[in-house]
Amino acid sequence: MGNTENGKLRTLAEMETIGAELKKNGKVLVFANGCFDLLHVGHVRYLKAARALGDALVVAVNSDRSARRLKGPGRPFTPQDERLEILAALECVDHLLLFDEATVAELLLRLKPHIHAKGADYTEETVPEREVVLSYGGRIAITGDLKTRSSSEIGSRLKLFLDAEENRVD
Repeated sequence: MGNTENGKLRTLAEMETIGAELKKNGKVLVFANGCFDLLHVGHVRYLKAARALGDALVVAVNSDRSARRLKGPGRPFTPQDERLEILAALECVDHLLLFDEATVAELLLRLKPHIHAKGADYTEETVPEREVVLSYGGRIAITGDLKTRSSSEIGSRLKLFLDAEENRVD
């Protein structure tokens, strides 16, 4: 996997150690998560805004199996190793975690980041892990643009284009 060469992919145990060290040194740990199936400008803006809230950004990425459960058959479009490699190339991403669970609740409980950043398709009240974050004294931040882009929507547009190309008569 290409993304391990730059040292951003972590195990949960490694991230717990890193997170504890950051906190001990008075640094703010920010947590973001998603499938990041077809990386688009909305993802980049979300992650850059999340990183701006603290000293280190850890991004939890749905595994292929988790993404399939969440998004349905035919997903993800991009395999997890490639999604991780693409995210690792972003300067705003400090650490990556791959997760297989349905939610990031357990990761949040183990890492206890200061801030759990979610995209603008949520409000502070609708974040699924809201109660978990509040239970350990963390806070929720909504970052990035209003959601006007999505991997699903891009995939649908590509399918329409490919269908039209297939039916085109020259």
